[in-house]
Formats: sequence, C-alpha cells, structure tokens
Amino acid sequence: MPRGSKDKYTEAQKRKAAAIESSYEERGIPEDEARARAWATVNKQSGGGERAGGSGRQTSAGQKASARQDSARQAAASRRGEVHPNRPLDEQSKQELLHLARARQISGRSTMRKAELLSALKKAS
Repeated sequence: MPRGSKDKYTEAQKRKAAAIESSYEERGIPEDEARARAWATVNKQSGGGERAGGSGRQTSAGQKASARQDSARQAAASRRGEVHPNRPLDEQSKQELLHLARARQISGRSTMRKAELLSALKKAS
C-alpha cells in the first residue's frame, strides 16, 4: 500500500476527515494544509485506519476516548479565548498576553505594545 493511501480507513473516518477539511477551508486555510490537519485529527482521535490488514497495532478504546476528549477540551478553550498554558510568553499573541496581564492586574496594559507586555509579564512572574 503506497504512503498516504486511505484504503485502511473506514467510511466514517473518511467522512469525518472530509467534514473537518471543509471546516478548515471555510476559515481560509489552504486546501493542502486543511487536508493534512483533518487527517491528523482523525488519526489522533482514532489511532489511524481501522480496517483489517493494517500494521497489527491497535489503539485501545480508552486511548481513543481520551484523545477525543482532549481535542474537544482544547477546541472549547480556544473558543473561549484561553491561552495555552505550556507555550512560552514570546510565542503567544498580543491578545493572549493582554489576557494574562489582566489576570495579573498589571496597570497600563491597554496602552502597551506586545514587547512591553512581555517585559511587564516577565517582571510580574
């Protein structure tokens, strides 16, 4: 089976990937990247193709459920505008930095640029 073949995926997995891909494309993400993200999501949630004759490795039902819950929690948090706790400050957007500055009650944050927010948050830590 050639690399990138989707023969070992069930119809349900293919439908899920197509729905995710179209959702990304509606948000303006390029088609190739949308397809890659969609299949990565399907693989994370289900552990890859589920038809017989695959690699012999299977993802347990518990791991699949955990991955689905993880994905849903992360999506809900980003919809609420929450920051990613494990990302370094300099990789976060200005909005995320403003959110952190508000939580730490840093005064003058509304007039600060991103670099100023970074230094203020580092001092407050």
